[in-house]
Amino acid sequence: MFAQEFMRNALLAGTGVALACGLIGYFVVLRAQVFAGDALTHVAFTGAIAAAAAGVDPRIGLFAATIAVALAIGALGNRSNADDVTIGITFAWILGLGVYFLAVFSSGAGGGNGLLGARTLFGSIFGLGAADARLAAVIAAAIILLLAAIARPLLFASVDAATAAARGVPVRAVGLIFLALLGATAAEATQAVGALLLLGLLAAPAGAAHRLTPNPYLGLALAAGLAVLATWAGLTIGYLVPKLPPSSAIIAVASAIYLVAFISTTNLRELRPRLQLAHHRQDRELD
Repeated sequence: MFAQEFMRNALLAGTGVALACGLIGYFVVLRAQVFAGDALTHVAFTGAIAAAAAGVDPRIGLFAATIAVALAIGALGNRSNADDVTIGITFAWILGLGVYFLAVFSSGAGGGNGLLGARTLFGSIFGLGAADARLAAVIAAAIILLLAAIARPLLFASVDAATAAARGVPVRAVGLIFLALLGATAAEATQAVGALLLLGLLAAPAGAAHRLTPNPYLGLALAAGLAVLATWAGLTIGYLVPKLPPSSAIIAVASAIYLVAFISTTNLRELRPRLQLAHHRQDRELD
């Protein structure tokens, strides 16, 4: 397996993407911005198609669109976070633009390239060349370094924004920088797992880490490690089962990791009365 160049390239790019997704994803879950992450996955698709329709490198559209929209979401939201109303409106607007640019791209010379759309939606990590893989690793490293630089104030602002602001933390600026990093991560990861499946790599390992430990720094390390584990296992499965897309395998493993974490940390004795109460309330509503 490691003798294949495409597999080495996939592991190099995938490891960088996984580390960035795990670390960024931990704060996405902590700040309850999973909806923002979901919106940016669709922005990635729209940006790539728009760039293709304009005749430029789709990666330019990926990064420009996701970072710009992430900053816009943060700027239009409240003081410390992007709110759901802003995200929802932006989400709908971006989907409309995506449909428009897809129509423009498809009606162009040669009827567009359906392969580009498929790669943007589902990823093409086995198709990355050596130069693309190295570039992906470098970009991921830059994202991780920038996140490390704001990790402490970002953690403080995420846990208690009011107190952080009172202590002099530039809460809004830190939040905007984080959203820009989230946008860059979404653009970077789209090349590996695709826009449709990106949210799974952002949320599942991070969600598992949150359930397994309350320690934020241990949780960050665990989220990154679980994301790398899911990526390596998914790439191996995708190599051994050629008919299975590697992106689907990666997300399947990530989801399984979260399921194991959920089951192992759920107290069934405490969960049973809650389920019974919910069932009782449902019966009363039906009556």
